[in-house]
Amino acid sequence: MKREYELVENAVGRLVPTVVNGKEQVPYMGVAKHRPEGRKAAPPIASAADYPADGDKVVKDLRTALEAAGLKDGMTVSTHHHLRNGDFVANMVFDVAAEMGVKDLMWFPSASFPCHARNIEHMDSGVIHHIEGSMNGPLGRYCSEGRMRGMGVLRSHGGRYQAVQDGEVHIDIAVIAAPTADPFGNANALEGPSACGLLGFALADSQYADKVIVVTDNLVPFPCVPWQIQGNYVDYVVAVESIGDPEKIVSGTTQITRSPDRQLIAELTARFVREAGIMRDGFSFQAGAGGTALAFAIYLKEMMKEAGVKARFVRGGSTQYLVEMLEEGLTDYILDGQTFDLEGVRSMRENPGHVWTSPFTSYNYNGKGFFGTMVDVVVLGATEVDVDFNANVVTHSDGVLLHGIGGWQNCLFSKCTILPIPSFRDRIPVLVDEVTTLVGPGELIDVIVTERGIAINPARRDLLDAVRGSDLPVRPIQDIKADVEKIVGGPPARPEFGDKVVAAIKWVDGTVIDCVRQLP
Repeated sequence: MKREYELVENAVGRLVPTVVNGKEQVPYMGVAKHRPEGRKAAPPIASAADYPADGDKVVKDLRTALEAAGLKDGMTVSTHHHLRNGDFVANMVFDVAAEMGVKDLMWFPSASFPCHARNIEHMDSGVIHHIEGSMNGPLGRYCSEGRMRGMGVLRSHGGRYQAVQDGEVHIDIAVIAAPTADPFGNANALEGPSACGLLGFALADSQYADKVIVVTDNLVPFPCVPWQIQGNYVDYVVAVESIGDPEKIVSGTTQITRSPDRQLIAELTARFVREAGIMRDGFSFQAGAGGTALAFAIYLKEMMKEAGVKARFVRGGSTQYLVEMLEEGLTDYILDGQTFDLEGVRSMRENPGHVWTSPFTSYNYNGKGFFGTMVDVVVLGATEVDVDFNANVVTHSDGVLLHGIGGWQNCLFSKCTILPIPSFRDRIPVLVDEVTTLVGPGELIDVIVTERGIAINPARRDLLDAVRGSDLPVRPIQDIKADVEKIVGGPPARPEFGDKVVAAIKWVDGTVIDCVRQLP
């Protein structure tokens, strides 16, 4: 069978498909090389005459809403992931689609989680044709095995907004899980049994989809304020018993790492930020919710207090540790994209300095600027980094697709990007000659911090000069890699792949930076 695409070499030497799911693609051209053309996409014009004058858009159930929205074969249906591994709504949607006998849908989630593994049966049966969205866990493995009929497409959070805004992806029906909503469709995630903080990942869906359905388990009288989703975008409202499992919606079990090696990495990262002169009055930073990133935030907090330094803003995902910084006056604002624990939800609800944001404001590259470029330092993770500082976050060295991109690519545009990573995991080196999947180009990655030393990108002479004379263990990345290989007995074995491309990796501007091939 002749494949629908050719493979061409892009600007970083990766062979990528020219066509993805029937749409022609632009190969990655380099950082800031591609310029979009044309005008933004737009949904159909609606008329208030077609909607209830009393503002009550509530229908009896999800099937009624999907039928009224015109769900049919081949459509694109979107969901969001603020409910994370506790989400019930995406599964509801495709269960109902199966009952309706609908086939060949494209699922366009902002991310999927292991709780969505039951949708594998809907892919096997033909209800879902393919997924364009971050695939975590079982769905990622399903894609890697070549079992999905279409090609997976992985985008960053900003890249997803860009794809919708630019018309690369047209959403027929958006289904928005809302912890609180009113009959008109105004919605937020600050209250209710399924409160998750905010709904920014569903913003593009509400603005650009042909039809928008809000599903809530906390229907309140009009007006639902503040509204994070505006009811003027919404067609139908559905009240259900529960939209998610509160135990799994927030990462309430998020813990600071207890590993001595990870603790050392976190401390070295914070010390680097201080010694390089980044930690100064009015600076800004972003760190994730992983164990090492949480430990980094604690170390940095204490250093800030000792130095009498206050941040102007901190970028979330928020945790209790960032909330403590805000409440102790160590930062003026948290600019938050998602909350990772209950303290983050509470703070966003109560503190005017805890501001919700969206991928449009924070991450959208095809726009008139975005917040990500204004952050002084960002601390991120990676599954692999190579000697040219290229990094991978979607596959491991075995080539299995198990993670999404999230906001990771968009954060690379900060003034200093640091990847604090262990030098090996399960005796498999993390530092390699060439990453299995290239997700972030090395020119945007400035510092690698491991328990065996700190590697600074040679292009960042300013950072090298800034820490010269300090007692930080700065070493060439090649030397750290060589030490690790002596310990574990050599570099990791390169995975073997089939010829079939099972997923395309998009860069923030919509070009294709790499792809994932089928496992044999």
